[in-house]
Amino acid sequence: MALPKSFAFSLCFCLSVILCSLVANATDVSYDGRAITIDGKRRILNSGSIHYPRSTPQMWPDLIRKSKEGGLDAIETYVFWNAHEPVRREYDFTGNLDLVRFIKTIQDEGLYAVLRIGPYVCAEWNYGGLPVWLHNLPNCQIRTANDVFMNEMKNFTTLIVDMMKKEELFASQGGPIIIAQIENEYGNVESYYGDAGKAYINWSANFAESLNIGVPWIMCQQKDAPASMINTCNGWYCDTFKPSNPNTPKMWTENWTGWFKSWGGLDPLRTAEDVAFAVARFFQYGGTFQNYYMYHGGTNFGRTAASYITTSYDYDAPLDEYGHLSQPKWGHLKELHEVLKSMEYTLTYGNITTTELGNSVSTTVFATNESSSCIFGNANSSSDSTITFQGSTYTIPAWSVSILPDCKKEAYNTAKVNTQTTVKVKSVNKAEDEPESLHWSWRPEKTDDTQLLGKGEVVASHLMEQKEAANDASDYLWYMTSVQLSKDDPILSGNMTLRINETGYILHAYVNGEHVGSQWAAYNVFNYVFEKPIKLVPGVNTISLLSATVGFPNYGGGFEDIKTGVPGPVQLVGQSGDETVIKDLSEHKWSYKVGLHGLKDELFSSASRFANKWSVEGLPVNRMMTWYKTTFKAPLGTEPVVVDLHGLGKGHAWVNGHSIGRYWPSYLAPEDGCSVEACDYRGAYDNNKCVFNCGKPTQRWYHVPRSFLQDDENTLVLFEEFGGNPSYVNFQTIRVGTICANAYENHTLELACQGRPISAIKFASFGKPEGTCGSFKKGTCDGTTALSILQKECVGKESCMIDVSEKKFGSTNCGDIVRLAVEAVC
Repeated sequence: MALPKSFAFSLCFCLSVILCSLVANATDVSYDGRAITIDGKRRILNSGSIHYPRSTPQMWPDLIRKSKEGGLDAIETYVFWNAHEPVRREYDFTGNLDLVRFIKTIQDEGLYAVLRIGPYVCAEWNYGGLPVWLHNLPNCQIRTANDVFMNEMKNFTTLIVDMMKKEELFASQGGPIIIAQIENEYGNVESYYGDAGKAYINWSANFAESLNIGVPWIMCQQKDAPASMINTCNGWYCDTFKPSNPNTPKMWTENWTGWFKSWGGLDPLRTAEDVAFAVARFFQYGGTFQNYYMYHGGTNFGRTAASYITTSYDYDAPLDEYGHLSQPKWGHLKELHEVLKSMEYTLTYGNITTTELGNSVSTTVFATNESSSCIFGNANSSSDSTITFQGSTYTIPAWSVSILPDCKKEAYNTAKVNTQTTVKVKSVNKAEDEPESLHWSWRPEKTDDTQLLGKGEVVASHLMEQKEAANDASDYLWYMTSVQLSKDDPILSGNMTLRINETGYILHAYVNGEHVGSQWAAYNVFNYVFEKPIKLVPGVNTISLLSATVGFPNYGGGFEDIKTGVPGPVQLVGQSGDETVIKDLSEHKWSYKVGLHGLKDELFSSASRFANKWSVEGLPVNRMMTWYKTTFKAPLGTEPVVVDLHGLGKGHAWVNGHSIGRYWPSYLAPEDGCSVEACDYRGAYDNNKCVFNCGKPTQRWYHVPRSFLQDDENTLVLFEEFGGNPSYVNFQTIRVGTICANAYENHTLELACQGRPISAIKFASFGKPEGTCGSFKKGTCDGTTALSILQKECVGKESCMIDVSEKKFGSTNCGDIVRLAVEAVC
């Protein structure tokens, strides 16, 4: 039927309006050999990683707002395949897995988003973000040219892209996503996979392009990236990185702001000065996009942490695990971002001239017809350098970069920190009527059927690999077998042992229901031999082994094939006279049971039908395989909450049914190896350079997000695997206790207690003060008015802005370098 002309005209007009609206809202994102371009303009882009599953939706707006205030242009995140598809074709995008909500929260703050789909992510995340069920798919070979794997990768990646498209979240649709990533750091392991690896990368690039998302695709650490992909750099320093394709910009996708912690390891720290040095040097040598990994690290809730990675993923990031500003790192980088933004046009369009002056000193001029900007670098780790440039003299401290937006006046130097340092303190729970100690109930984990009777759910005539047997449904897998011995069996002697080849995870061994020993290894150790004395009897003897994983490996060529559980052999070893008798049980009939009764019965949940079957009598301590439960009131206020699990061994914790992760406070860091003095920012950093916390628990305090808490009564449930004493457990809040600064003259210093008033000025000196935070003292030259001025302008306020100058504090006659040192109490 023909449409009336007037109707047809109206329809065409409406469609045109809609099309024009879509085009008007779209953002054109492209790139050239210099920079990412947005709507045709080259941009300097500072981005920061925030992983949505490592915080909560209630935390997201504050984290992203603080990122924006810190001078970021974009938020970057991985997409976590195994979190979203824990069971094949069963998806979860609820709670802190609501990716769409996270991206829209970024958009609400007016920031861009970088979506690293992967879907392999590394990230110190369990199995690198890959679902363990991939390992058990017939004929599946992971991260190589394998049809089974590529089909699964294609299915999940398409799902994510279609989800973003449906919500119009790509910049080409008017959304915030300006860059997407396929695969991840594959170039580091490509040689392991040979020709099939190269074929897989080419397939990945072609597949990504076919998705038509309208924004650039990147491949990090991929020197042989296909022409349609941008190869990018990851590392502590990327100033020497050169893209393999000269038509792509110099991009840094992972600027490691610190490092992760492993159970039994030390606490790594990376100074603000060194992070700033790395960033400034990257831009000096032509970089135009950099992303902090991490900007907020967060928490590995549940069982999400990779092998032997702690529950805390603080990463020494500019925003700490709880969302507080980590000062001075956050503020020092904020000032750097402001200076770089002021030079955006010259950095992206100016002609670049770099002059190497020798002794690791260099000058770089970015010149346009209108103006010039300069960056001076000194990569010598011990010697300051004084240079003459265009008739003026400049001193560049060792291992620092000076930035001069007009090539005349230094606006920023990476070694000169003019922002405050915050010292955080923990306070006891001050909720009304909260008892001094918590009242506990308990119940044992039921193990008679496994450790005594050897009853399982699956039987096999060989030792099964744990990923195969458990499919990552639990950390725990029982291996059980029996051996019948005659009374004259030569294995029976007074000197018998059980010898087991283990894979590096935790092993608890039982013989005839009796615990004979436990053992585990350390981070990155994938094998050990367990051997303990045992007693066997004539007749049937039951051997029960409980294997407990602590996350699966996440990185390296073939990491997916690293064995877990009990690969064997499992042997009984005895002495018959001078002869050693070995009985190999590896090919016996083995029975398997995944998980624990308490986990299956959900004892951590108030909705469990077993929730009332707890005892308050005879509270045991140092008892293995024990469940504990207590109630508590939420700490008053809004400050972040932690639970102190000092005194416990190892296990898992839940608050109101929410998992706050694995705990292991009994695993102490080494006694030796810590940095004796304050960390020297000078010289190349790695994760062993500045380390602390010797001889102390790797992690003692565990984050309890406020959104997990209820206004009235709250429940804490612990599963204690090793044995510990819950009577020491308590809840605390974290706040800023002290703020310090040692700012240079002619800068503006902000003092802030992050939501609390400044209650006192403990120390103030304008001149040449000495010492560090907590031990400041007046030097050889000192003004007399600093303390009274700061008391007047700052006490009672949540923040104050101080002009560090002789105009403010009066003449000191102290010479060229004058500072203001302050210590204030919050």
